[in-house]
Amino acid sequence: MKIVILGAGQVGSTLAENLARESNDITVVDRDASMLAALQERVDLRTVQGHASHPDVLRRAGGDDADMLIAVTDADETNLLACKIAHTLFRTPTKIARVRSADYLRDSGTLFAQDALAVDMCISPEQLVTDYIRRLIEYPGALQVVDFADGRLRLVGVRAYYGGPLVSRQLKELPQHLPKGVEARVAAIYRRGRAILPEGDTIIEAEDEVFFLAAAEHIPKIIAELRRHDKPVKRVMIAGGGNIGLRLARALQDHVQVKLIEKDKVRANALAAELDHVVVLHGDAANESLLLEENIDDVDVFCAITNDDEANVLAAMLAKRLGAGKALSLINRLAYVDLVEENSAVDIAISPQQSTISALLAHVRRGDVVKVYTLRRGAAEAIEAVAHGERSSSKVVGRRIDEIKMPVGATIGAIVRGEQVIIVHHDTVIEAEDHVILFIVDKKKTREVEKLFQVSFGFL
Repeated sequence: MKIVILGAGQVGSTLAENLARESNDITVVDRDASMLAALQERVDLRTVQGHASHPDVLRRAGGDDADMLIAVTDADETNLLACKIAHTLFRTPTKIARVRSADYLRDSGTLFAQDALAVDMCISPEQLVTDYIRRLIEYPGALQVVDFADGRLRLVGVRAYYGGPLVSRQLKELPQHLPKGVEARVAAIYRRGRAILPEGDTIIEAEDEVFFLAAAEHIPKIIAELRRHDKPVKRVMIAGGGNIGLRLARALQDHVQVKLIEKDKVRANALAAELDHVVVLHGDAANESLLLEENIDDVDVFCAITNDDEANVLAAMLAKRLGAGKALSLINRLAYVDLVEENSAVDIAISPQQSTISALLAHVRRGDVVKVYTLRRGAAEAIEAVAHGERSSSKVVGRRIDEIKMPVGATIGAIVRGEQVIIVHHDTVIEAEDHVILFIVDKKKTREVEKLFQVSFGFL
């Protein structure tokens, strides 16, 4: 696929690296020549220096025959204008814009229509991160939570703890520990950073990261089998009152007690006027005296989400040391994510880039792929694909799970058939129009999985 990416910042460069590795023809446009040169040293792609919304620059980037335009510069107006120009001049099939302003998003249905700004998909990294943190707060014991089939099915990652009911037991014993009518499928286990394909006789060890699929309403009961009891979140402290901090505080204020710390006094006053049920504090979130004064040891979740990675890590580590139940830190530099989680007191490092990539990948995948989530900091993927055709034209429809030739490291975990969530077994048969949820431990196998869901009229 020929893709033009506008913007070589952290989101754009991360996208370019990921998409180039999947054999796409990538061109990146930016005004900063040094950023383009650094990107070209790391990745095999084309670069064009210039203003992202200028027609001549888009032509030089190959916009006249591009399959997709992804506009992720720092300016909403540039992104929206570039999509409109690509539509008007080149009839680019798919146009995606990064939009940060809530004012544009509120009227997206009208503004982004084909006869208006012609944006096929709008992505807001800030909103994606906000939704991600909300799901983590909903399930206090989770490391990662992703939705499939409009939220009816969820994939959840948890860390198994010493003393958990399933620790030191085989996976085939899981059904014996679940209430009647509750089913789950363990999709993958990570032990000391290494993936383990789950079998019936696989034994769960303490500190394993366990990813499982289940109907949304069953998630809390299954988490309880893998972890000690996690109390519901009642108190949240947010460090940083930027776009994400404001969105998160607004989303949480009617459900939990929220305190927000903002360093800039003018911004703090504006937040206080806008948020009805949030205590807004002017100060430095890495100030030990301030945290102690605000009873940090009573806080269930501390979210460090400023624009400064180092400040986020330091504030989260300090909050955790002073007694916060869980510390989350926003990390923009992907190289820091593993380092922070493995070598500090921060419980979860959140990457806006990975959230954005997940939102975009479904538009790049072959076959009818509805959702794609990058997991384990990009090492693994979870996919929701729709099965089409019939047994004579499809490699999956009309076949039992144990008949399907899955690549090594890829597993089918569940099916959503209409409103019904089905946790698969070896004899489960896939039907046409089923939404099939797959977990891929090694992203290199993704293309092989996609081919399984491509209908071939000549396939027998």
